[in-house]
Amino acid sequence: MVVNQLFFPSSSFVFTLQLIYRSIMSEISLQAYLYRRARDAPVQFQSRKIHGKSRLLLVHLALHYVIASVIIVTYYKKPVFIHQGYMQWLWDVDGRRYLDLFAGVATVSVGHCHPKVTAAAEQQLKKLWHTTNIYVYPTLHEYCEKLASHFPDPLKVIYLTNSGSEANDLAILMARLHTGNYDIISLRGSYHGGSPQTIGLTSNAAYKYPVASGFGCTNTMCPDVFRGPWGGSHCRDSPVQTIRECTCAQGHCMANQQYIAQLKETFATSVPNKIAAFFGEPIQGVGGAVQYPKNYLKEAYKLVREQGGICVADEVQTGFGRTGSHFWGFQGHDVIPDMVTMAKGIGNGFPMGAVVTTPEIAASFSKGLHFNTFGGNPLACAVASSVLDTIREDDTQQNSLRVGTYLITELAKLRDKYEIIGDVRGKGLQIGVEMVRDKTFRIKPPMCITKEDADFFVAVFDKSVRNYMEKR
Repeated sequence: MVVNQLFFPSSSFVFTLQLIYRSIMSEISLQAYLYRRARDAPVQFQSRKIHGKSRLLLVHLALHYVIASVIIVTYYKKPVFIHQGYMQWLWDVDGRRYLDLFAGVATVSVGHCHPKVTAAAEQQLKKLWHTTNIYVYPTLHEYCEKLASHFPDPLKVIYLTNSGSEANDLAILMARLHTGNYDIISLRGSYHGGSPQTIGLTSNAAYKYPVASGFGCTNTMCPDVFRGPWGGSHCRDSPVQTIRECTCAQGHCMANQQYIAQLKETFATSVPNKIAAFFGEPIQGVGGAVQYPKNYLKEAYKLVREQGGICVADEVQTGFGRTGSHFWGFQGHDVIPDMVTMAKGIGNGFPMGAVVTTPEIAASFSKGLHFNTFGGNPLACAVASSVLDTIREDDTQQNSLRVGTYLITELAKLRDKYEIIGDVRGKGLQIGVEMVRDKTFRIKPPMCITKEDADFFVAVFDKSVRNYMEKR
């Protein structure tokens, strides 16, 4: 049995009633009452219809002026024309409302056009749009102090960038300068960016081109306890485990041992005896919300440091409270990395990224000049500072834990109900639903969604899968 491209490929997804009726093999037609539930859900915001270019002209512009690889990634038969957003909601040019369950690729952290963040941006726009980080200005340095306060010692030195790819590019350079070594290891299935350097860390064929790139990068086996050769029913830190049988004794994980053995094999056969770094997402994002055995990163970090390398946690998708239990994904693994990269939720959709590292590693970076024209832009820093305040004031992290745990548990009931749902996994509002035997259905909404939104989504998802199973 093959379910081909259920819903959308993992690289782009906005979950809405308008989209989901075309989601499973283009065979699903949702019931009118489901549409009404989205339309009539209470929200204190009034959208405005757009008047101007026709739909036909907009399609023409998209097809002729937007690079083809961006267009084809959505697989829409009819593209959605997003016009406005507020918290967990989006509106199209005709005023139709959508529930956003992917947050612009896990980017909108506290909500679309959140009033507090919007106010901070407006205030800064009236004061100073741009200067560079070679000067001292309060918005930059006060934000860096605030961001650093969310990290354990010795992670206290911050470099601001414009994106996650740029942050990981910078982390590669810093790791090589600090260690004096060149080779870097990442996990298969990972996504760390699409720049010429980071594409070597990225281990996902869909993002590869037939050109030389990413020299010195080696990918090792991903410790995926659902799809991988080893796994059981107690491996991962999630409210829901795999349905694989497990005979491991209490406190012992055979799957973890086997995957660590694969990493040791990589050290023995594929890289020099000294490496520069190991890059790992605490939970793989684009790879399908993949979670590792509970102690994998702790043991992997130990091995990497024995090989002279530093450990880099890519928090582009897991950071800022999305996993619920912790502010940073690495904290759920009981490890402290040597460097942390981040983007996406840092600015609630505003283009921004960062690298956080130790004073010792930062000192090694002074061997040359590093300058970024827009990194630490006053407007970006004002937005990002407001995001940190809003996460605290709105109790966003706890909402991720509460609503996310509920949603994962409800989705697990559908796994037991439908044979085409192979796995449900994740933490907080970083969730994966694996549709056997195809793409993973990723769910990463704005962290302001409610339990009622979760119920609505589960009802739609249940109806869609049931319709597909009946028509198959």
